[in-house]
Amino acid sequence: MTSLFSVEFEDICLAASRLQDVANQTPVLTSNTLNEHTGARLYVKCENFQKSGSFKFRGAYNTLRQLPDSTSEVLTFSSGNHAQAVALAGNYLGIRPTIIMPRDAPSVKRAATSDYGAEIILYDRNETSREALALNLAKEKDLPIIPPYDHPHIIAGQGTVALELLNMHPNLDMLLVPCGGGGLLSGSALVAHAMQSQTRVIGVEPEMANDATLSFKSGILHTVKNPDTIADGARTLSLGELPFQIIRSFADNIVTVTETAIIHAVKFLWERMKIVVEPTGALGVAAVLSEAVSVEGMNIGVILSGGNVDLPQMASYFRKL
Repeated sequence: MTSLFSVEFEDICLAASRLQDVANQTPVLTSNTLNEHTGARLYVKCENFQKSGSFKFRGAYNTLRQLPDSTSEVLTFSSGNHAQAVALAGNYLGIRPTIIMPRDAPSVKRAATSDYGAEIILYDRNETSREALALNLAKEKDLPIIPPYDHPHIIAGQGTVALELLNMHPNLDMLLVPCGGGGLLSGSALVAHAMQSQTRVIGVEPEMANDATLSFKSGILHTVKNPDTIADGARTLSLGELPFQIIRSFADNIVTVTETAIIHAVKFLWERMKIVVEPTGALGVAAVLSEAVSVEGMNIGVILSGGNVDLPQMASYFRKL
């Protein structure tokens, strides 16, 4: 089954073959406590155990793998997880990355990106946009840009998360997916549409960064500048244009959760499931625990998108509860 867009289900299957024996097939965990809290049966796909600490490695590797053999250097922009993913994928493939990162990116993400061998260029979110910087630098240095979400190869790679989950648990009533720029959500929606059309795909984003919700409901691409949310992976200006088209066609809804709900979800995952998840990664669990979605009696898939967390910063959020 194919889509009407430049990403098809077959592209996601091909991405899975490229990632075989490279990316981790991450575990799906369950929790009796979580099930009791929600009255549902939850299957939690743990991309916090993915290489580079998030699902982003899948899209980054799939994209870099398809570049011409002569490519020796690439450019990208990211607040952290895509940066780490491109840096690590570049290590595997012998490609040097230059990463444009905001000065306020989590220190743990900056450190890991640097450790993977990337050159980091810092910028101030309030003074310029990362896209503008990237375009100027790419032109100056004649480098290909690897965008974090608005690219068919990126979306195809991210879709392999849902592909693995639905292969293991094909009878899901609902799939909850964190949403920032929309690469993971659009890829997941394509997979569910092709494999299990009865599975409702719901995006989850912070209430403080609700551009995707506004866009989904209005049909017009909305932007939110520098949203004040602890879920830094969702601090995107807007959905990508291609993800937006796919999400509007194949996703069922997008809901929002409060900052308090996000912190409670991270705390629950740490304390009760014994897994380290970052705020953005916990958006789906936040939606379930805060009842932003109704799940009672259902089989629910939840994607934990990453685990690259600033531990001292997270501890300060816990103290505020």
